[in-house]
Amino acid sequence: MTDMESFRRAVTAWAAGGPGDPAHELAARLSVRAVVLLEGPSDVAAVDALAGSRDRDLEAEGVCVLAMGGAMSVGRFARLLGPPGLGLRLTGLCDEAERGYYARGLERAGAAEQGFFVCAADLEDELIRALGVARVEELVRAEGDLRALRTFLRQPAQRGRTSHQQLRRFLGTKKGRKIHYGRVLVEALAPDRVPAPLDDLLMSL
Repeated sequence: MTDMESFRRAVTAWAAGGPGDPAHELAARLSVRAVVLLEGPSDVAAVDALAGSRDRDLEAEGVCVLAMGGAMSVGRFARLLGPPGLGLRLTGLCDEAERGYYARGLERAGAAEQGFFVCAADLEDELIRALGVARVEELVRAEGDLRALRTFLRQPAQRGRTSHQQLRRFLGTKKGRKIHYGRVLVEALAPDRVPAPLDDLLMSL
């Protein structure tokens, strides 16, 4: 376990009602300066992959990339980590449907001016549009999931959906698949094809 992973665990335990002292101590020892609040682990995988492709070590830079377990938790984490708590800089990446949770959560924590970044639908949608359906299908084949995709496409519920919509849904049909492809799709991006919300987030850190 890395030191930053210890900090993430301490913050998550604190948000769940545990003591805050471990998070305070680790934040000081690790010189944490900023926290990226993300909805789930697939978003973390994507951010970490993009940082790695640009030779950035966010942990060494004092940046904690944190999966909150859902956008509705942003207010609680913002209070603990922002001005009322540890006083760290906050930012994040969210789906369009969750914009309100982020806006209200950061505002109530006195961190509204620090800003966050919004995907048009969600990050998977952004990545599929950036790569194109054909390229994503190539990656699915390369990852050994072509048979699973073909089985999925035969389901009645997929009739009438576009190929883009089908791929987006497929990525969320098996535990761990969104996390895996969060990394795979980002690593396949050309430098000039990184979706703006993800690119802007990393550039802001």
